Amino acid sequence: MNDFNSKDFHNMSTSEYMQNIAQSVNHNYEEQIDYTSYDNSNKGNQEYVYDYSEPKNTVNIPSSNRGFYYYLKKGLLITVSALLFGVFAGIGFNLVTEYKDKQTGADNIDQETTEDNVQSVVVDESTTSPTIEPVANMNSDASAGMDVSSIAENVMPSTVSITIKSTEEYGGYFGQAYEYEAEGSGSGIIIGENDTELLIVTNNHVVSGADTVSVTFIDETVYEAKVKGTDADNDLAIIVVDLAELSNDTKEQIRVARVGNSDELKVGEQVVAIGNSLGYGQSVTTGIVSALNRQIDTNATPLIQTDTAINPGNSGGALLNMDGEVIGINSSKFASTEVEGMGYAIPITQVEEILNELMSRETRDKVAEEDKGYLGVGCQTIDKEMSSVYGMPEGALVVEVYKDTPAYKAGIRANNIIVAFDGQKVTGAEDLIEKLDYYHYGETVEVTVSYLDDDEYSEKTIELKLARRPQ
Repeated sequence: MNDFNSKDFHNMSTSEYMQNIAQSVNHNYEEQIDYTSYDNSNKGNQEYVYDYSEPKNTVNIPSSNRGFYYYLKKGLLITVSALLFGVFAGIGFNLVTEYKDKQTGADNIDQETTEDNVQSVVVDESTTSPTIEPVANMNSDASAGMDVSSIAENVMPSTVSITIKSTEEYGGYFGQAYEYEAEGSGSGIIIGENDTELLIVTNNHVVSGADTVSVTFIDETVYEAKVKGTDADNDLAIIVVDLAELSNDTKEQIRVARVGNSDELKVGEQVVAIGNSLGYGQSVTTGIVSALNRQIDTNATPLIQTDTAINPGNSGGALLNMDGEVIGINSSKFASTEVEGMGYAIPITQVEEILNELMSRETRDKVAEEDKGYLGVGCQTIDKEMSSVYGMPEGALVVEVYKDTPAYKAGIRANNIIVAFDGQKVTGAEDLIEKLDYYHYGETVEVTVSYLDDDEYSEKTIELKLARRPQ
């Protein structure tokens, strides 16, 4: 290694000093960076080229060896630079001051314009169509904008828990079938009363196939209920409790729900759901309206989609707006490990006519097995999928008509499709059997059948008298 730094410069002549500096240059290479290859048009791929060529033999001469003219030149350069800086600084200061004055004036003009606009909106309250109301007036109604706890407190007396019991079959060994009693749960909403009955709306799938239906009110009392009417296409049912059976204490605690207008719902609006989740009793969840007019296979009516938690047992329960009004009947949800927060409710306004028709029907009790009415047909179900594929009406396809039965005498034949019974739509063979469970032999009913007529289906309604079921 060169020992240049250890030498004694005080005892060297000028020529020796310069010779030692020249020797040291070869041991002080510097890495030089060439920035000329930087491409500003592609900032994501910046490249720098490094130049590793031999450095120039530049010498840094100590300041003690610089002459008079060097310092004279440097002093003149500093003086000129200071003069130029002062000139440009003064010009820049004037420009900035002028710009700020203009900007301040512009801001004042904008502020005055804004205040004038606000005043014109306030003064112009006499317009005939005030489509946008001031925020201060939006909550003038004392019932508007309640919090969730207030909604729950007000609406809980209008909701019921529903328990159903039914007889189910399962296959055993060697082709034997066994029966057992199954229990299910759901929810309901008290929507009215007539002279003798308390009217409760729920889902058809909650009470379909039930042998018994019971409801639990807000005071934890339990009463037997009857199915008054159902609509399978729209998954609706009306069940009733006899008013004469209700205690005075229960009557004082229950309430009829207030019904809102589901047509006024907006996506993003907050909603509350109340229902008998998992059969544990009434519980409350909250969320928003995720979408409107959602069409799914389980319901003919376009539905409200919500991210409010809708769990098993919530079916038939209330979906409420923030005024505590029923705007939907919770019906179904998508359940999957890949899906979260996709529940559906039937919009109350869209099914108002259907509910009124169901509430006006005669309430029927199930008939004892030996007293049930009999048609005399063997049927197969034509569901929605088969109806779509084969172009056939949905209903109960007649595959066999037994001789000398009410159906045979009324002119019903094989390949006819029973689409309605006593004014109620028939969705399949099992649905027809369930409807017959409420009719006594000897009753006269109307049956609507669809039949092929020149490659097209036509309908006719036949009146017939039900026979006693063969023993």
